Amino acid sequence: MEKVEHALTSLIALQKNKLMKFANQLLPHITEEDILQPNDFPVLENHPYFRHEEGVLEGLQTALAAVRAIQAES
Repeated sequence: MEKVEHALTSLIALQKNKLMKFANQLLPHITEEDILQPNDFPVLENHPYFRHEEGVLEGLQTALAAVRAIQAES
């Protein structure tokens, strides 16, 4: 399970980077905290590519939480 957790952590970091790079193209001064609330930025909130990539990140984070829950039960 440790390898799975490491893989997911790495994928999450890559996805956050991808999301930030794209968001910076639309809003040059955006921060990592800002992308946690895209509804504050209509250009992000209404952009289908951003929302898709945000969903990918959310899925990876959910998978990591599930792996950690399984580990905690062991």
